[in-house]
Amino acid sequence: MTCVTGHLQLPLTILAADDDPDDRFLLKEALKEHQDIGEIHFVEDGEELMSYLYRYGKDTELVHSPQVDLIFLDLNMPRKNGREALAEIKTDEHLTKIPVIV
Repeated sequence: MTCVTGHLQLPLTILAADDDPDDRFLLKEALKEHQDIGEIHFVEDGEELMSYLYRYGKDTELVHSPQVDLIFLDLNMPRKNGREALAEIKTDEHLTKIPVIV
């Protein structure tokens, strides 16, 4: 069952971008007890984040997966950093509506 809270539908599909495995573990542990969380996906840098959001490269099979409802974003990552990814997200009319927590 899904319900609406504000403008987010429950259960939430969360995408977390963080290159630190310990931070990913802590986030997963903190969120796993919340019934409102449907899925949590992790990527390790800004390039993987954008690939996931745009469903290209290795993420093309995600085309039928639920859209991301919320993004947790580390600013200091290799390849494309969080600032660059955030700028790209906020200038794309399809992605800009996704809340991002830095």
